[in-house]
This record gives sequence, C-alpha cells and structure tokens, in this order.
Amino acid sequence: MLVRERRRPDVIRDRPDAWRLAVATVCFGAFMGQLDASIVTLTYHSLRQEFGAPLAGVEWVSLAYLVTLVALLVPVGRLADARGRKLFYLYGFVVFTLASAACGLAPSLGALIAFRVVQAAGAAMLQANSVALVTTSAPREKMRAALGVQAAAQAVGLALGPTVGAALVSTIGWRWVFGINVPIGVVALVAGHFLLPRTRGRTPVPAFDWWGLAWLSAATTALLLGVSAASGLPLPVWAVVALFAGAAGAGALFAVRQRRAPAPLLDLALLRVPAVAPGLVGALCGYLVLFGPLVLVPTVLSQAGASELLTGLVVSALPAGFALVAAGADRVLGAAVTDRSRCLLGAGAVAAALAGMLVLPVTPGGLAPLLGLLGAGLGLFTPANNALVMRAIPVSASGTGGGLVNMTRGLGTALGVALVTLALHLAPTASPAAAAHHAALLLLAAACVCLASSRLSPRTDEASGHPR
Repeated sequence: MLVRERRRPDVIRDRPDAWRLAVATVCFGAFMGQLDASIVTLTYHSLRQEFGAPLAGVEWVSLAYLVTLVALLVPVGRLADARGRKLFYLYGFVVFTLASAACGLAPSLGALIAFRVVQAAGAAMLQANSVALVTTSAPREKMRAALGVQAAAQAVGLALGPTVGAALVSTIGWRWVFGINVPIGVVALVAGHFLLPRTRGRTPVPAFDWWGLAWLSAATTALLLGVSAASGLPLPVWAVVALFAGAAGAGALFAVRQRRAPAPLLDLALLRVPAVAPGLVGALCGYLVLFGPLVLVPTVLSQAGASELLTGLVVSALPAGFALVAAGADRVLGAAVTDRSRCLLGAGAVAAALAGMLVLPVTPGGLAPLLGLLGAGLGLFTPANNALVMRAIPVSASGTGGGLVNMTRGLGTALGVALVTLALHLAPTASPAAAAHHAALLLLAAACVCLASSRLSPRTDEASGHPR
C-alpha cells in the first residue's frame, strides 16, 4: 500500500463532479505552497534580530527552499509520470508537513535553512504533480477553468500569507509561521487519499539522469549565490565572479547532457513545440514580478516606519487581486477572449502598474491600488499562459510538462527574491523611495518580457491546442 496508488471509493469515483473534488484537493497543495512562500518574507526582520544575520544571509531561508525546488521539479515530475502522480503527491504532503514542524523548532539559522531544503523536497513532490493532476482530472473543455481555480487557490495562499504572517510574527513569534502548515497538511493528506484519482497513463523512465540533476542544481545554486553575494553576502569579488562563471558553465553542461543522455532529465524536444518556450519565459518573468514585491514592499515600508500589520495588509492587495481575477476571469470573459489575448491584456496591466510605482509616492495608500492592479494583471496572465503551455504538451508527458512549468515558476520566484534584494542593496539606504524605484524598474523590465512572450505565442485552436 505504501508503494502503490489506491483507488478512490466507488461513491467518489462515480460522482459526475468527481473531477471537481480532485481539483479541490490539489488546491490544498497549491494553497499551502504559496502561503508558505509569501508568509516567510514577513519573518526576515525577526530572523535578522534573533540570529544576528544580514538580509543577504536571511534571504537564504527563501532561496535554499527555492533552489531545491527548482532542481527537483522536473525529475520528480518524470518519476511521477512513471510511478504514479497520486502516490508522489501524497508523499509530498507527508514530507512537507514534517519538515514544516522541524522548521518551527529550528535552533539556529543554519538548521532552519537545512530544514527548508527538506521542506522543498516535499513541495517539489506536490508542485510537480499539481498541474498534471488538474489537467488529467478535468475534462478538456474545462481545463482553463480548472487551472484558474488552482491559480486562485495559490493566490489565496499568497493573499493570506502577508496578513497571517504579520499577525503571527507580531504576536506569538516567527516559529508559528511554519507551524501553521502542520494542520493544513494533515487535512490535505486525508483528502488526497480519498479524492485523488489513480494515474491512468504512465511513461516509464528507463534510467534516471543523475548527471543532469547535478548540473541543473549546480547552475541554479551558483547563480543565486552570485546574486546573493552581490546583494551583501560577505564574499570577495573573485568568488562572486567565479560563482557567475560556474553558473554559466554548469548551465552549458546541463544542456549538453540533455542532448546526449539516453533518458534526459528534460526532454528538449518539448521546448521546440511552438507554444512552450515563450510560455515558459512568460511563467518565469510572471513569478519574478509576483514575488519581487513581496520582498520589496515590506522592506521599503518598514524603513519608512510602517507597522508590520499595516505592511501585511498593503502587501495582501497584490495576491488578493490575483485571486479575484484568476477565479472570476473565465466567467466574465467567457470563451470569446482567447488565452493569447488574456496573456496580452494581463501583461499590459502588469506593466502599467509597475510604471505607476516609478512615478507615484511610496506610501501605503499609493502602493495598495497599484499592487491590486499588478495582481489582477497576473491573475489574468498566469492561468491563460499555463493553459497555452499544457495544451501544447502531450498527455503522456503531462507530469514532466507540469514540472517544467513549475520549475520555471520556481526559478522566477527565486530571481524575484534575489534580484529585488540586490536592487535594495544598491539603492541608498536612507531613501525608501529610491529603493522602490530601483526594484520597480527591474520588475517593469520583467513585465515587458511577459508582454513580448505573449506576442510570440502562436494563435491556437483552443479546443485542440493546435496552431491556426
């Protein structure tokens, strides 16, 4: 029973809305992952005080998690395609929940970072399969709506994270930021056991590409370490240059390995499918834009003297806008507005919001509506972009495709944290407005890439997914 997927009870499987129950169960994992991602940024100030660490050191509570997640999403997706997506998803809940409890008990910053790596391994088992479970459970004509519900669950987790995190940190302490995952994880594990379907089609993996995993991990870790070192981590200049050179070299070796390996970690043929490469670039930049403000706004407002609770409420405007639009866009726009058009409209709204951050005053009252517009644009862009990518990928490779989407999103999240920290480090410390403008300019560039990637995506017949 521990190595085989169990079937759902007949009373669940035979319901006409069984797919809705499966999607709702996947939303537990989506909610948990994004709650954890957004809530952790509110602990930075408390962690710096308790452990006496600089911001560039404390950010590795997030980056260690994200580096591990990025490295594991694709291989876990491939293994889940072969062994069973439900099985991996349920074990992901077990690992994530136990590691969350350990994070809450961590005696030092180093131990906390180590437990976050374990937590990320569980999150990879959840996230690599979440998109695949949604797309294989929902009828094809309901795929975009189902992905919108999943994106809304992610956004609700993001929206609650800043407010809940601020309340927990200011009352009972930062450790409960991790402890809150435990009861959610237990409920989700029980729901997944009874409501998720078994994997129908499987794709055997003849041999695991350990060298590919090693080069991918080395490239992402060296890149983020280099950005972190440039953001204030105490390393000499030669070490920073060596890290960036190492990231480029490991990335090149990863690409060579994927072309030559008999069973590559990443099927590069998927990147040649017309809708996939632009969609992945858009996913990366979209999540960079989503998570960058979650680091930027708390730091800038705390420098300006705002309370933790007010900061949390302001930050919540971004994911709240994301949740409302991701959940409601399909009802309002219907089938008349294509995914490609939604991507263009969403990316345009994101660019407009970030342009506003460059010219308007850096105050809670000025930031909240701009963050709401930013979230709304991403809520329109993200589900449509994901649907374009997943519709273009064969069903037999949906786990690998879902892992690929989540890997690029994870890398975008990591770059959002690291690059905004770098922008804050380069800005004058006495000027919150200058720091916000530095970071907003960086995020605006990423939004423009989202807009460009949307224009590059081919027009498709959404019923079949084929270009037209």
